[in-house]
Amino acid sequence: MSSPQAYPGIRVSGCWTLGAESSSNAESLDRLLPPVGAGRSPRKRTTSQCKSEPPLLRTSKRTIYTAGRPPWYNEHGTQSKEAFAIGLGGGSASGKTTVARMIIEALDVPWVVLLSMDSFYKVLTRQQQEQAAHNNFNFDHPDAFDFDLIISTLKKLKQGKSVKVPVYDFTTHSRKKGWKTLYGANVIIFEGIMAFADKTLLELLDMKIFVDTDSDIRLVRRLRRDISERGRDIEGVIKQYNKFVKPAFDQYIQPTMRVADIVVPRGSGNTVAIDLIVQHVHSQLEERELSVRAALASAHQCHPLPRTLSVLKSTPQVRGMHTIIRDRETSRDEFIFYSKRLMRLLIEHALSFLPFQDCVVQTPQGQDYSGKCYAGKQITGVSILRAGETMEPALRAVCKDVRIGTILIQTNQLTGEPELHYLRLPKDISDDHVILMDCTVSTGAAAMMAVRVLLDHDVPEDKIFLLSLLMAEMGVHSVAYAFPRVRIITTAVDKRVNDLFRIIPGIGNFGDRYFGTDAVPDGSDEEEGGPAG
Repeated sequence: MSSPQAYPGIRVSGCWTLGAESSSNAESLDRLLPPVGAGRSPRKRTTSQCKSEPPLLRTSKRTIYTAGRPPWYNEHGTQSKEAFAIGLGGGSASGKTTVARMIIEALDVPWVVLLSMDSFYKVLTRQQQEQAAHNNFNFDHPDAFDFDLIISTLKKLKQGKSVKVPVYDFTTHSRKKGWKTLYGANVIIFEGIMAFADKTLLELLDMKIFVDTDSDIRLVRRLRRDISERGRDIEGVIKQYNKFVKPAFDQYIQPTMRVADIVVPRGSGNTVAIDLIVQHVHSQLEERELSVRAALASAHQCHPLPRTLSVLKSTPQVRGMHTIIRDRETSRDEFIFYSKRLMRLLIEHALSFLPFQDCVVQTPQGQDYSGKCYAGKQITGVSILRAGETMEPALRAVCKDVRIGTILIQTNQLTGEPELHYLRLPKDISDDHVILMDCTVSTGAAAMMAVRVLLDHDVPEDKIFLLSLLMAEMGVHSVAYAFPRVRIITTAVDKRVNDLFRIIPGIGNFGDRYFGTDAVPDGSDEEEGGPAG
């Protein structure tokens, strides 16, 4: 069969006879597909990146995308607008995933989550497993999908929450043991053959796009994919297509085209439609932009300090250490030494607010001793990089086997808003008491973002302890107003923050003084106010 040229409306015929006469592998099917476009390189990027300097760091084990996520909450600490959810429907192998990746690349915005319906196939019974092995199970029926899990997952993502998504193995027709975690969506792209088949699911989608591709092209793509990626044979793929895939498209999928806001003919080849989609999403995101720091600077002033605040008793020893670290003439060695002493006292003080219960032990003399023991499951420390990590040794020194997580937050120098760049949190952190550490808090913008991240990972608010060596009253009020059950613990509270968000009288930029780096002009005292450290 000769390769057809890429004329509009051309149909590839004779595909149903490939299995009986052809012994070639899946790669030979490429010649049946129309070319993507003259001179166009393959799409490789799957998250948004800057066109000139891709905002990512590559290591031997992972790729870290450094484009920051701006605030997704208001000064009250609550999410004011949900993530923008795009639904992509269409037949099997119509190019939904390719269109999704093209939209992600063209959007060029950070923190886009791609959620595939393929992850949500139901767990099969043993009998269904046997049917699937012989291509006799209908994976293209609505009953094959776990819609309850899809809906709950999409709801949580729209609310800014962290979610766990199953990973489906198409070679064994089962879910893998390890689920992947998704978090931090400004835009959610949900794609699948039954994306528009459930009324509740439809209500969660802000934009609905149907990818309409010629049926013969879809069959060729499915043959290539299932043979090369899923270990199927040609006869089995065609049998499944004729028995289940094509009837399901006619009965369940094609009728959902009428609920779509946009129909994209020819899938990824229709760049005009994709450009229009991207323009609309950009306009929606502009309407959802929030300004948090400006609101914090004008709110909650002249109020008494909250009851959730605990300040380490200002003994002569504590005040003497503050005198040393606040002195601009103090050497770096002395600054580090006395900062560490204060950190140790602060951590010890904070641990007294953890829940304890009565317990009885026997002494070496065989006598009972009525004492106290920790009543929680586990203690986890989370440092706000970079200054917060200097408090980790003090926490490890007093909490045996403590788990540590990190959050990187920086200020966008153009907007003045904090942005989330990176996080690494221990598994099952929602069961722990979390000690959140940052050395200075001025406006509270970075601390609020870090608390919001923990809440999005289902850590109860009353199990979060915010620790800082020095705080401004503005920062205390901001955090306490937004999160009234978070315990705030510090060694001192200063009265003012100047126009550059520096604490007055303050301590200077803690990270620069501790690590010996150069100060950033006009940077705030909070570590998120300067460049990455």
